[in-house]
Amino acid sequence: MTLPKGNYSSDELKWFRELFDKYYESIRHFAYFKIGDVDMADDVVQETFLKLWDIRASVRDDTVKTLLYTIAGNIIKNHFKHQQVVYNFQQSRETDINPENSSADEAIRMEQLNRQLQDALASIPDGPREVFLMNRIDGLTYAEIAARLGLSVKAIEKRMSEALAVLRKKFGYSL
Repeated sequence: MTLPKGNYSSDELKWFRELFDKYYESIRHFAYFKIGDVDMADDVVQETFLKLWDIRASVRDDTVKTLLYTIAGNIIKNHFKHQQVVYNFQQSRETDINPENSSADEAIRMEQLNRQLQDALASIPDGPREVFLMNRIDGLTYAEIAARLGLSVKAIEKRMSEALAVLRKKFGYSL
C-alpha cells in the first residue's frame, strides 16, 4: 500500500506499518466475509487504512482494532447502499420500459413489505443486528460469530436474544 505523498516522520510510518502488518489479514477476512468478493475486500481494506492514516493524529492505540473494524464496516455498508440505489434505478428503468411486466398492486405490496423489513432491522441495535444477520442470513454458528467478533459465545447469545426480542415485539411472533 502506498501512502499519499508528504513529509511523514519515521515514527508515523513505523506506527502505520506495524498496524497494517498486524491487522491487514483480519480486516481483509472480515471484508471478504461481508462482501464475498476478494477484489472488493482488498479495496475495502485499502480504503480502511487510508482513512486510518487520515485520522492518525486522533487514534488511540487501545481502540485502533475496533476503529479499523468500524471503518471497514461503514465502507461496506456504504457499498451496499450504493448497490441498492443502482438496483432500484435499474428496476425503475425496467418498469418504465415495460410497465405491463409488473402490476401496481404487487409493486406497492412489495414496497410495503420491504419497508417493514428494513424498519424492523433498523430498530435492532447495531451489535445485536450484526449478530442476527451473521446467524440468520450468513448461516454462521454462534461460535463462528464469537470468533469473528472477538466476543464470547455467551455475549453472542445475549445479542441474538436482544435482536429476537425486538423482532418479536415488532411482528408479534417468534422467528
